[in-house]
Amino acid sequence: MYQDTIGRILNNINSVILGKRSELELAFIALLSQGHLLIEDVPGTGKTTLAKAIAKSFGCVFKRIQFAPDILPSDITGTSIYNQKSCEFEFRPGPIFGQIILADEINRASPKTQAALLECMEERQVTIEGISHVLPKPFFIMATENPVERDGTFPLPEAELDRFLVHLKLGYPSFQDEISIMEQQKIQHPIDRLEQVASAEELLQLQEATREIYVDKLVKEYIVRIVEATRNHPDVFLGASPRGSLALFRTAQARALINGRDFVVPDDVKALATETLSHRLMVKLAARTNGYRNESVILGILDKVPVPGGKPVKRPQQIT
Repeated sequence: MYQDTIGRILNNINSVILGKRSELELAFIALLSQGHLLIEDVPGTGKTTLAKAIAKSFGCVFKRIQFAPDILPSDITGTSIYNQKSCEFEFRPGPIFGQIILADEINRASPKTQAALLECMEERQVTIEGISHVLPKPFFIMATENPVERDGTFPLPEAELDRFLVHLKLGYPSFQDEISIMEQQKIQHPIDRLEQVASAEELLQLQEATREIYVDKLVKEYIVRIVEATRNHPDVFLGASPRGSLALFRTAQARALINGRDFVVPDDVKALATETLSHRLMVKLAARTNGYRNESVILGILDKVPVPGGKPVKRPQQIT
């Protein structure tokens, strides 16, 4: 029922982000799951273009927030200004009152400013001077950070990382794709020619359809066993929270919808475990010193936790 719409949207975005179909699907899965996306990558890999392409494809209101050390919470959420004519305070909404939000270089903002996003991401509202203002629907934050440049940055706190549904890296394009990018942008950037192929109302329908995807009890237990294994892992100081279980649950539903199924299979869970759980873990210092990373923990857990209806497959330990 929704396959034509989903295919049309993904093909539209793929026309400007070349050679990254699997990464685009992950971003779209985060959108369908009504979550938020964190992209950690070096400059110039298409992060801003991806956010603009998603907004244009649905005709949604796009807002960009350029984070910097001197940006204040009110610069994001808005503030109340006194109107001399009416002799009353009027609320002036900030750029967070959009539908598709690009939080560019989010780790350059101070912890106080980063904390202003917590309520927005979880409760989809902003509270100013005791008055709550509901954010528009759909509401999707795509945050970016540079993993290399650390000067003048502030690490994202665990509470904020936990609110990002999916964490991914776009990576560099292939040799041939980079040539195609140059040819595409010879005269004009392809994002300027991108057309709307669906509406915001259709996106809301897709999000509702995602929540209707059936998840068997055995698959739910499989998800919880994976998450529990992160909490009991000997190399992990802090495991995934129940929000991690919900993230894996929701994204598995979205993946099933994208693949034309009305039910989740264990392969959906396995395919999304790394992107939904790895950023929620805190690996012990001794393990990190030996080259053990968050992604390695998840891959090891997937090897050990029995799949419903199958047996665990032992593979060599991977160090990333």
